[in-house]
Amino acid sequence: MSAILETFPLGFPWATMDPFLFCVHHDDNYPPGNDDLGPAASLVGRDLGMDFTVKTDQPGEPGWRMYHGEKVPGFPGHPHRGFETVTIVHRGLIDHSDSLGAAARFGRGDVQWLTAGKDIVHSEMFPLLDQSARNPLELFQIWLNLPHADKLVEPHFSMLWARDIPVIRETGVEVTVIAGSIGDHSPLPPPPRSWASRAGSDVAIWTIKLAPGATWTLPATAAESNRVVYIFAGSIRVDEQILASPTGAALDPEARVALVNSGDQLAEALVLQGRPIGEPVVQHGPFVMTTRGEIQQAFADYQRTKFGGWPWPSESPTHAREEGRFARHADGRIEKVVD
Repeated sequence: MSAILETFPLGFPWATMDPFLFCVHHDDNYPPGNDDLGPAASLVGRDLGMDFTVKTDQPGEPGWRMYHGEKVPGFPGHPHRGFETVTIVHRGLIDHSDSLGAAARFGRGDVQWLTAGKDIVHSEMFPLLDQSARNPLELFQIWLNLPHADKLVEPHFSMLWARDIPVIRETGVEVTVIAGSIGDHSPLPPPPRSWASRAGSDVAIWTIKLAPGATWTLPATAAESNRVVYIFAGSIRVDEQILASPTGAALDPEARVALVNSGDQLAEALVLQGRPIGEPVVQHGPFVMTTRGEIQQAFADYQRTKFGGWPWPSESPTHAREEGRFARHADGRIEKVVD
């Protein structure tokens, strides 16, 4: 009997299962940057402010998008309530700024885990620092739900720096452990009111790289958990069925499942796993609550308070070109990473 319960193509965004709400894979091949950290390329013909169509600036080069940015690509200030964002950056950098006064520049394997809770406004801009070469950016943003009891907790963000994130390395295999222990490999702690911080939540977020011919086996887990593997590069044989990217597969959580790179190039996958919260989900844009009335209250609160205001000079702030990877927390604490 197959451990694969269902397969589905990966769109934009990817389909998820409780306790996850949303997952999107951004993969953009940005051109060299200009003096304003934006693309040194024509923006003519792009739907600025809503540019989600992949277009190339050079024939033969993969394309890119401006998203909601108009000068610098990315997502200018926008509100959230009622869930968490987990942002995994494989390549490139993100400039974060928020309504608490916190800021960060992170990427190159770093992860930001943000509990929006009762209210936060944040921006996520993609600074193009290199003015002499292209600026590739690859990231995942995952939305993890909060149970009703924690929908209105105080916002909190954590930086999980690449140097500190556990990685399992075997012959031809690399598994990055962002959440959920694997054997002796325990992840960094999630924010304190995250669903992932609750005993028995079984939340796991793992990224997997397999060289051609390499094999790695997903361990079995609790029967009540949901587990999905997203194959976004190459092809992987999953329990004797070959799945080529871009494909997702819901798996039997109680089964140990061998993942085998069945192709001649690097294969990559993301695993999202967790025990369902099992509560109603009512979503409208950036707000995720359990009733329609709570959504209406979120809109009313945002219109009245702007969730505390915006302490930055623009809706799409970026940090200085010479700034390295860093985080300045709302309490003034500063972290810096030496590349």
